Amino acid sequence: MDAIIGILSMLISTVNMLVIIWFIIGLLFAFNVVGRDNHFLVAVEDSISRLFEPILRPIRRMMPDTGAIDFSPMVLIFLLWAAQRILISLSGAYM
Repeated sequence: MDAIIGILSMLISTVNMLVIIWFIIGLLFAFNVVGRDNHFLVAVEDSISRLFEPILRPIRRMMPDTGAIDFSPMVLIFLLWAAQRILISLSGAYM
């Protein structure tokens, strides 16, 4: 059981890091630090966006419209953090 919880915890950490990378790339594009002519970053941002869009869509529907600022990735990070804490507490319960 500890192995499964460990794998799930690593998976949550990986998803968390991908959300942070996606956010940073979006900031780089928004502030024109990197142009849209950088095909590698555009491809990375598009891939991560397609990966997380089905997850973020329900979160966006439940949240109020805040205009240009999208808080759904922050909510996803918080939910992932909570899920990871629950898994860690379950791991302690099975010891």
